[in-house]
Amino acid sequence: MIKGKGMKCVCGKIADYKKGLKFNGFRVDGWVCKSCKEVYYHPEQIQKILLMKKLEKQKLITKLGQIRSNLILRIPKDVGEALNLKKGEEVAIKIEGNEIKVVKA
Repeated sequence: MIKGKGMKCVCGKIADYKKGLKFNGFRVDGWVCKSCKEVYYHPEQIQKILLMKKLEKQKLITKLGQIRSNLILRIPKDVGEALNLKKGEEVAIKIEGNEIKVVKA
């Protein structure tokens, strides 16, 4: 599958590349066959959505570390990958009552 190009459908025709297809409330890219209307979603985008849905259902436990006088919050690898977080990237921390929320800056 090549982004921006057509791909062969199971019916034998060529499915055209489309942006903004709906999948589980998200917008993703994919291919739609004009002949049989079969829809093929971009696999990398779908994998990210499925990982996010899986992580939303889990209670993630992590430990705080410490460097000098600063506490460090470790973010599990799956969460970092699902949110496209990179080393050195800035995030914002919000205090809401007795909770800490970490959001992409």
